[in-house]
Amino acid sequence: MTGRRWAEVAVDAAGPAGGQTLTYHLPEELADVSAGEAVLVEYGRRRALGIVMAVAEEEPERETKPVLARIRSDGPLLAPLQIRLARHICRHYLAPPALVMRQMLAPGTLERVERVVRQAADGVVAEWSVQPARTRDKLERRVRLTALGAEVPHSLEAAQAPPAAARLGPRQRALLLELANSDGPISAARLAERHGTSAIPGLVKRGLVELETARVERLPLAGRPAARRGTRPLDAELTVEQRAAVDRVGGHIYAGRHVTVLLEGTTASGKSAVYAAVIAAALERGRGALVLVPEIALAVPLLDRLRHDLGVEVGLLHSALGDGERADEWRRIRSGEVRVVVGTRMAVLAPLPDPGVIIVDEEHDPAYKSDRTPRYQARDLAVELALLASAPVILGSATPDVATAGRAQAGEIGRIALPRVAGSRAQVEVVDLRLELAQGNRGLISRRLEAELAALDSSAGEQAILLINRRGSASVIVCRDCGYVQICPECQRPLVFHAATLSLRCHHCGATAPVARRCPACDSPRIRYLGGGTERVERDVGIRFPNLRVGRLDRDVVERKGEAARVVDAFTDGEIDVLVGTALVAKGLDVPQVTLVGVISADIALNLPDERAAERTYQLLAQVIGRAGRGYKPGLAVIQTYFPDHPVISAVASGDPATFYESELASRRLFRSPPFGRLIKLTAALEDRAAAEKAAADMAASLRTRAAAAAGDTEVLGPLPAYVARRAGRWRFHVVLRGADPMAVLGGDPGPPWSVDIDPESLL
Repeated sequence: MTGRRWAEVAVDAAGPAGGQTLTYHLPEELADVSAGEAVLVEYGRRRALGIVMAVAEEEPERETKPVLARIRSDGPLLAPLQIRLARHICRHYLAPPALVMRQMLAPGTLERVERVVRQAADGVVAEWSVQPARTRDKLERRVRLTALGAEVPHSLEAAQAPPAAARLGPRQRALLLELANSDGPISAARLAERHGTSAIPGLVKRGLVELETARVERLPLAGRPAARRGTRPLDAELTVEQRAAVDRVGGHIYAGRHVTVLLEGTTASGKSAVYAAVIAAALERGRGALVLVPEIALAVPLLDRLRHDLGVEVGLLHSALGDGERADEWRRIRSGEVRVVVGTRMAVLAPLPDPGVIIVDEEHDPAYKSDRTPRYQARDLAVELALLASAPVILGSATPDVATAGRAQAGEIGRIALPRVAGSRAQVEVVDLRLELAQGNRGLISRRLEAELAALDSSAGEQAILLINRRGSASVIVCRDCGYVQICPECQRPLVFHAATLSLRCHHCGATAPVARRCPACDSPRIRYLGGGTERVERDVGIRFPNLRVGRLDRDVVERKGEAARVVDAFTDGEIDVLVGTALVAKGLDVPQVTLVGVISADIALNLPDERAAERTYQLLAQVIGRAGRGYKPGLAVIQTYFPDHPVISAVASGDPATFYESELASRRLFRSPPFGRLIKLTAALEDRAAAEKAAADMAASLRTRAAAAAGDTEVLGPLPAYVARRAGRWRFHVVLRGADPMAVLGGDPGPPWSVDIDPESLL
């Protein structure tokens, strides 16, 4: 048929349909359907929703089914920029198109679609419409008084009421009286609770009230003033180095050119000031801005600064928001109501139509890597989005990812260095825990750190940060008679004791269990708690130093909505003297009164069997040391370790990052790891251990055969048992591809029981 058009549709269905796009033809009445719209299609014997990814006039080879209906909404759900980004995610990360599209939409967008009827010139026609669920979007029908030419009196006696109000029941009279005394519309649901559901329809029919639908917007930042917190004064002007950085990036903003720039600024170098200035440049050009942060709780000070300095509303996207809040923020961004978006890794999928600059703060942070399908790396995706949008992207960090530093060193991306502008680098002291143990100190806090905490002058506003990258009160519970350790039945890993809930928790799968009063193996009551985490340090410091106000910031705190922001605000405002936490306390805190940083154990992740263990430890230590000495008083960092001569500890103590990065890049070059190659990790997970191991062995053998035939440099490693060998009742084995182009050997998604992680953050 001439003039016919075909739609490429990502069908929202489980199974094969969700893993590929399907082609449907557009009937004549739907010929104007465009990319990004939602449609109703036939899939198998049922109807399913889908998103149109493209419309073409070239007839496919196979016979096609028609698109059944268009889902009415206020325009396409996805803009062309988001569709192009979705294609990249599907291609690069081997992700199902339907799942990628769903991640890009507001929660609940495709959850409720209903048939609606409207009056047309040639009769009654039916159409499909997106109607968000009331429970998700809190759509409220509101009631207001109708203008009747005369004011409805407060007392509605029959003789006083207008003709339409005659013969009203007592509930209807009471409802009108409440409306007359109100300052504006009242929720119909609340009126129905007080006066009965039958009172409203009769009043509407008589013309005494009108019904209208209003959306109740949920704003995550509502009630939070747009003002800077803390004691640092407002910056009068940018430094010479900051201005040069702004001018360099701003030139690309004004020219509409893509460029990737590593903004390598030491801690307290004023990267936030550069961020604010380049965002202002993008807004001046009529474009938007996207800012990615690893942890939203610690990005609150940055949010406050942007709202204060730029005088604009900021959209906020992160996983801790409710579905309704995320849906409202998504609509505000899509409509152009907000042009600056701040969020965690999910914000890279925000419907910002025209970003003029993209910023990835703390670009080295592993939190940017998604651990669920689609397993995208938000930092890398931000670079791709900036390329598609013809915009510059800034990768900001005081301790860049080794791969990013290597690309900058090779000239593949730009590099801007910023010197410290506030305070001075903290003095670093290394405490050998082996000597502490030999001297009889078996506690978590060394004598040197204890002395510094005792000398902390909280009356003068001095504050401290204590880092221990482990949660809980005890890392393992062991029987002193037989050595039995309580483990997770699913993951086979030691359970961690949490004193706050008096329970054991698995930090891998989240399973909980009660604490055994007697050993399950030998019935001994001699149960001992070994090791410790944030909860124990918080308790110990509170007991030893009752004059100090102690707070805690870890994943357990972040899980309680609003609690993390409360703790950060309290510490910033000086209401907490000592903040104990995991890696969260090493990010984003700019508190000039912090004079002491203590690292309880620098070795927790140092010797993990992963090639990034040294890099992650260096970044964590360097970042947390940078929290001290940002004000007028000098800072001190006390690092407790069993390996004081380790190259990472030496590099951090000496403040010599160049030597560390050169060593890491040399190792990466030798093993063809990023940035000198790429990695793909395949994981087989089956309930039977032998079956999982055999599947992994067969896959490794097949890939080695393909690699030999391709005559490239791709190396196949494995099969290897996962670091957490059993999770959720399944045994897991890895096969790793390493080389310049491992995707050419893999070919595509191998399907069940395999999961594929492109560019993994860890090989554990």
